[in-house]
Amino acid sequence: MAFNQKQKKPAKVRAAGLPTRQQVMDFIAEADTPAGKREIAKAFGLKGQEKIALKALLKDMADEGLIDIGPARAFHKMGGVPKVTVLRIVDVDDTTLIGTPEKWEAEGQPAPRLRIVERGKSKTRQSALTIGDRVLARTEEAGRGWIAHPMKKLAKASEELLGVVEEMADGKLWLRPVDKRIRKDTPISDAGNARPGDLVLAEPHGRPPRISARVTDILGDPFAPRSFSLIAIHKHGIPHIFPDRVEDDALTVAALPLHEDKREDLRHLPIVAIDPVDARDHDDAVWAAPDEDEGNPGGYKAIVAIADVSYYVRPGSALDKEARKRGNSVYFPDLVVPMLPHQLSSDMCSLRAGEDRAAMACHLTINAQGKVTAWRFTRAVIRVAAVLAYEDAQAAIDGTRDNALLEPALKPLWACWALLQKARKARDPLALDLPERRVVLDEAGKIVSVAVRERLDAHMLIEDYMIAANVAAAKALEQKKAPVMYRVHEPPSRDKLVALKDYLATFDIGFALGQVVKPSTFNQLIAKIGEAEEKPQIMEMILRSQTQAYYAPQNMGHFGLALGSYAHFTSPIRRYADLLVHRALVGAYGLDLPVPKGKDVPDRSSLSQDDYENMGRVGEMISGHERRAMEAERETIDRYVAAYLSAHVGEVMPARITGVQNFGFFATVEGLGGDGLVPVSTMGAEHFFYDEAGRALQGVESGDRYTVGQRLELRLADADPINGSLRFELPDSPAPRGAPMKRDRTRPGIKRGRPANIRHIGGKRGKHRK
Repeated sequence: MAFNQKQKKPAKVRAAGLPTRQQVMDFIAEADTPAGKREIAKAFGLKGQEKIALKALLKDMADEGLIDIGPARAFHKMGGVPKVTVLRIVDVDDTTLIGTPEKWEAEGQPAPRLRIVERGKSKTRQSALTIGDRVLARTEEAGRGWIAHPMKKLAKASEELLGVVEEMADGKLWLRPVDKRIRKDTPISDAGNARPGDLVLAEPHGRPPRISARVTDILGDPFAPRSFSLIAIHKHGIPHIFPDRVEDDALTVAALPLHEDKREDLRHLPIVAIDPVDARDHDDAVWAAPDEDEGNPGGYKAIVAIADVSYYVRPGSALDKEARKRGNSVYFPDLVVPMLPHQLSSDMCSLRAGEDRAAMACHLTINAQGKVTAWRFTRAVIRVAAVLAYEDAQAAIDGTRDNALLEPALKPLWACWALLQKARKARDPLALDLPERRVVLDEAGKIVSVAVRERLDAHMLIEDYMIAANVAAAKALEQKKAPVMYRVHEPPSRDKLVALKDYLATFDIGFALGQVVKPSTFNQLIAKIGEAEEKPQIMEMILRSQTQAYYAPQNMGHFGLALGSYAHFTSPIRRYADLLVHRALVGAYGLDLPVPKGKDVPDRSSLSQDDYENMGRVGEMISGHERRAMEAERETIDRYVAAYLSAHVGEVMPARITGVQNFGFFATVEGLGGDGLVPVSTMGAEHFFYDEAGRALQGVESGDRYTVGQRLELRLADADPINGSLRFELPDSPAPRGAPMKRDRTRPGIKRGRPANIRHIGGKRGKHRK
């Protein structure tokens, strides 16, 4: 069957109705607009059961590595760029603009750089686009690269450039960008009152190739406290200032009565909150006790109490609209950008010790095998007995520190957790040890240390209680036939499993593609490896084979946790998805509470019609906000790590290889993190070849091999706190020659004092984010 591209309909319908794989591939390749399932079905005239069959066909094609799905749920050829996508202009090569996809989720692969070809533009005509612009573009492969044809100029995510003012040897000022994707500095045409070393916002001025920067705002010293976080906030366009209307609404709702007479009173229970020592808010607390019901011998009753945010943040309010726009709180080492104003996030909605608080209570019944056999949800009033740091709770259980709550609260929690662990082991969820870095600052905001957070039983205890409550919320809503905003984690795609299989083969480890892949499949693989030297690098590759979790109203299960139904319920202070789940529970259980007359507050705290109708769109939006927050948090940690290591340039330190490309390998400092490049050009005169399947570089003459996960000693050659990048060298490379020389920009593009062949490339806090 062929299709008519202009009419977007098949020229001739096959008797069987369903197109072949090749016909689908041809349609996607030739379509001049995004080709989603709906467009494909329409093009081939499919109806009814044929559409269901098409959905299965597209899933098979994705599993087989033929196609992938990009923004707006549109399909494109696997390994490529979507046929139509949003690009951001990040560079100019002579007179050719360079763009990168605004959304690029191919883990382990750098975002492609596309040459922008503006139709109808003569060689002498100035470009209508400039660095920082966003465009909707049609893309196509050209030789070994990609080109893009702009279709429409879009509103800028940020109208300004963020960078540091630098003075060159000739006295001229240049803007050094903090965005790693912008590889060239920009001459400053108007610095205003900015001085060398200032962190500034600037607007691009002029047209390629004569682009300059005009400083619009001076943000201060880039090394001052909070500046690294400020860089991330501005770079990623994270909303961080609440409008006056939102602040006013927060003050209004914070004064709402708790309605103790209409809530379940749980103030007599020794409920405790266990959080990180540096937690900014406390949205969950737990309690457990042996079940006195004779029908549940050896079982426990448990309560997971969560801040009743839906009571205060009601659908359609200014608070609600601002929370949806933010999607989640963003946590930096020195500050937090909250989803809700502080009057709520760190006051009325934070479960403080000794104060009455509104809560949504999840009551769980757990049998002796650790299975949750029953649940119910109520609106309650609680009074937290204590807010404990993980370390303090663990010390009390271990007997190294006295705590008055040991007998009434902590011991029952640990005994109930022992049952939950049984169920966890039976599920056998994916068990990858993912260390989390913690930056410790002093009162002046200076870095004291950077270390990996210790993993305690107390962390796992809270995690298992939260998972049990999240599962109960999803299943309760399913039983009530109410909408659910699921937390979805799909199984690894076939192309990633093929890549993993090829990689494991380099270690003579077999991996069957025909098997039904479960989390236990990977756990068994790790167990067989034991403590072999290659274990870290294999675990790294297993991690990279996993898909990224997201929010959606369609249930696709949670692969990593080995759960069929999973929703986020436990953190509505800092995640909008949880707030939607709370609203759904309020509606499903009939728990709406009135507001006093005369208060300018919406009556309803359950899901609104808008919530119902836009669940899918909101899921995509908040998933994007989550990725934005994770990237901003990670980049900020990298800047702090680079600042911490800048005093150790020239020293040899233990490192581990995190990625290998044909131009060199990336490595991270053991125990600290931060990615840095070791360019092939610094590895001596020997020629290296790139083993793509084994993710390794190997010397032709010596046989020296550098592969992902490998531990080795490296010398730190450079640490750049502004963009968080590091550069390493092999220990036997020539030693650094001291501080970098001032760069002479009398000839743009030439950096004095650095070998021309070395390219400088930069290579709550994670609680319940699964």
